[in-house]
Amino acid sequence: MLKRHLAGTSAKIGIGANRAATAACFLNKYGYTDHGGPLFSDKMYPIQEFGSCYNSLKIGVVILDDAMQHWSLSRDVEIVMVNGIMLWGNCHLLPRGPLREPVAALERADIVVIHHADLVSYAQLRSIKSRIIEVKDTINIFFSRLVPCYFFEAKNHSSTLPLKLAANTIVLCVSAIGCAEAFVRTIKKLGALHVDIMDFSDHHIFKEKDINMIKRRLRKLENRFEVKPIVVFTEKDYDRDPVILTKLDSSRVLVLHSSLEIMPSFQRPPKSFEELLMNHIPHPSPEVNTLQ
Repeated sequence: MLKRHLAGTSAKIGIGANRAATAACFLNKYGYTDHGGPLFSDKMYPIQEFGSCYNSLKIGVVILDDAMQHWSLSRDVEIVMVNGIMLWGNCHLLPRGPLREPVAALERADIVVIHHADLVSYAQLRSIKSRIIEVKDTINIFFSRLVPCYFFEAKNHSSTLPLKLAANTIVLCVSAIGCAEAFVRTIKKLGALHVDIMDFSDHHIFKEKDINMIKRRLRKLENRFEVKPIVVFTEKDYDRDPVILTKLDSSRVLVLHSSLEIMPSFQRPPKSFEELLMNHIPHPSPEVNTLQ
């Protein structure tokens, strides 16, 4: 999804189970602006294991997803995103609970973003904020939401269709993401008459049997409501395998495109998130050395 959205820009997208090693490959192959010394060791992450990269502009900023547990990595800013709907569950670590580290680990963070803040009450947001401040009272806290922008046809990702297509319709929401509840609530807010749900496990790759299962559910909905339902996928699920979704050829298959938005709250303007982020990232002078 990132590759599709950032096509034509200078951004480089690295994919791999060992994210630190993938980042090391990109830094060493493309070169990077030197903010104070090498970040990785060639002995730790041999370049030849990761294939060839292409010559381009040097890398100035590296964003590593799910990298808080990589303690050995140098970093300028640590951003932790907290799901306002699911939060920290029973506060236990995997496999007993959902956490990779205790809540106390937020002490290492510079910024916490409470996501899906528009789907929880103001009282809940205050409670979440208070819990975070108990861990670190100097931490910067922001609130975010996913704003639905438009639909596009699964057969044509360049199409742009209005959100009102979901109004007064029967919708089957199909997803394989970490928090399907937020996706379903969004579709309901668009005015659908009835929303049915097929929620697969996170990162699930859709196969032929799944498509057949979706078709059976669609037939049941059509028989029940005597109208042909539409199917809506998340954009993340679409990009895992755009082709297989076209096998639902007898139904209208839409994909929801949403945009992440920092919400104004507690008298903090949205632009202050960007300003704070820029303050954490070193900006080298023109004379700074670079590594090839």
